[in-house]
Amino acid sequence: MTTTRKQLEVLTDDQTPHKWCVLLREDVFKKFMSQGSPAVHKVFGGGSLFSPFLFGKFFDPSDAFPLWEFDADILLAGLRSSGQSSTVDWFQTDQDYVLKADLPGDGKNNVQVYAENGKVVEISGQWKQQGGESKSTKDWRSGNWWEHGYVRKLELPQDADWRRIEASVTNDLLLEIKIHKISPLDCDISHLTMKDKEAA
Repeated sequence: MTTTRKQLEVLTDDQTPHKWCVLLREDVFKKFMSQGSPAVHKVFGGGSLFSPFLFGKFFDPSDAFPLWEFDADILLAGLRSSGQSSTVDWFQTDQDYVLKADLPGDGKNNVQVYAENGKVVEISGQWKQQGGESKSTKDWRSGNWWEHGYVRKLELPQDADWRRIEASVTNDLLLEIKIHKISPLDCDISHLTMKDKEAA
């Protein structure tokens, strides 16, 4: 089997009004899952990056979560001890913060990655297309977004360089995000560049 790897553009200027303004409550989510199709369970099931129960307690994925403040083995211990497999892993190296996660769906992913205000990285996509008139008048992210798509917002650590985020998808299923750390050398260079601009 051949492996295909596709680089994703990390977007920084998202002007969508009222995006994620409808919060996902636990009771609403449980009702949605109880009536959900196999596709819904694949997107939001226990081990998915986009599941509100990924970290053991209910947490709305449209709220930013400080992922890299926690060790993956500790945060996912409950999930793993209950026999559920997780399709998510994250870690850091000396140079980068890394996230790897399986994407939901049938291999035709339209995942998008945004860097918001230098503080949050957002991963979102649609698992079901909108139908009817609402398609042209309203963005799916502005209403009950879980009925059409998925999201996970993650707080960036303080030393993460939001201008240097790389995202790729392998075989349309495995998402990898690499966020470079700001090194002291980077700070010195950007400080010098600013001084050069001021002097010009």
